[in-house]
Amino acid sequence: MQLKHATLLAALMAAGFAHAQSQPVIGLITKTETNPFFVKMKEGATEAAKAKGAKLLSGAGKADGDNAGQVTAMENMIAAGAKTILITPSDSKAIIPAIKKAQEKGVQVIALDSPTDPAEATDALFATDNYKAGVLIGQYAKAALGGKPVKIATLDLFPGHPVGAQRHNGFLQGFGLQSFDAKNNELAKPAEVVCMADSFGDRAKGQTAMENCLQKNPDINLVYTINEPAAAGAFNALQKAGKDKGVMIVSVDGGCDGVKDVAAGKIAATSQQYPLKMAAMGVEAGVEYAKSGKKVKAGYTDTGVTLIASKPVAGVDSKDTKVGMDLCWGKK
Repeated sequence: MQLKHATLLAALMAAGFAHAQSQPVIGLITKTETNPFFVKMKEGATEAAKAKGAKLLSGAGKADGDNAGQVTAMENMIAAGAKTILITPSDSKAIIPAIKKAQEKGVQVIALDSPTDPAEATDALFATDNYKAGVLIGQYAKAALGGKPVKIATLDLFPGHPVGAQRHNGFLQGFGLQSFDAKNNELAKPAEVVCMADSFGDRAKGQTAMENCLQKNPDINLVYTINEPAAAGAFNALQKAGKDKGVMIVSVDGGCDGVKDVAAGKIAATSQQYPLKMAAMGVEAGVEYAKSGKKVKAGYTDTGVTLIASKPVAGVDSKDTKVGMDLCWGKK
């Protein structure tokens, strides 16, 4: 009888081990752990992994631009058995050697939100059309200001990053100013842009950047920001200077807090993106690769963008803040 029990126990343990071995392991590496956008992306990946029966490993850099932190996270995930790694690259060029090493070991690498440079370095990209996101808020600002002369401050990400360049240049293109196309990672600076500063997508840095811009040119009347945390910092600086009523802020992200700022009049309009969708698509591709060995379809998949505005303007398609709250970052 004891032998039968021992045999049964061994069989159960073997079955459990086989299940553990067959469980897909997927890694998610974001730029930071604190930015609300990446917090939401991690939530989406966690939910999708649970639904698909996959194990999710997560890691992040300490701040935007921390390539070394992302490389360490990638190496640790490969050692832990990850066969697919989803990454939002902090440094679009510096991360490529680590990606190549991963791919040589049979690991599928998919970029979320931010492309590498060149984009072909990853197996696929699931992201917002960041240039279009910029164009939409540029068109809105142009129409809302009705031909009024502008002095623009741009609170950007940091030099050379594709997402920062695409949003910045798209905004200028949408406003009808001299700009670059979506493939150029340089930041255009037409005469109407009187101040450019790096915010690293951070609220405190955004506030400091806006304060510095106001010291250089107190007549700024339009502010573009890389994301809504930077926009919140810019608003704080404008409010402290008593200029919040006379300056328009436009941004990109469409997170729930950002949409609330649109509703409150702090931000005039924002281009809403969908990190939950990016994460879910990435996890699904990782599970498929683990089960069938079939890699994701190469190239770029557009995960959508919607303009959310406090007030509609003629000629620019937008949704109101109620819709924005219903959709913010992909929640159902």
